[in-house]
Amino acid sequence: MTKQKPIVWLHGEVKTPPLSAEARVEVGYLLRMLQSNARLSLPHSRPMTSICARCHELRINDEDKTWRIIYRLDVDAVVILEVFEKKSQKTPKHVIDVCKKRLIHYESSVR
Repeated sequence: MTKQKPIVWLHGEVKTPPLSAEARVEVGYLLRMLQSNARLSLPHSRPMTSICARCHELRINDEDKTWRIIYRLDVDAVVILEVFEKKSQKTPKHVIDVCKKRLIHYESSVR
């Protein structure tokens, strides 16, 4: 049995509401896969190299909303940077900027 990586939540949470119960189950399943070292790809996840090389975006389609979870895969953890409702095709610049700042703070605190 593969050892599960812990999830480090730097920001955000996944609860009902605002996510539907079904969306929350999907998020849990996808995060469990990441904890088990699975590599996800489209349609579930896509790279977010604008933040950093190991960052990705989980894509969750809910009843009437689209959710995104920005995460980074580290050797020893899955680091959650942001959870937000996506309202346009492009990830907002302020989301990218805040994720970069959270990573800088996280890296300085774990050294």
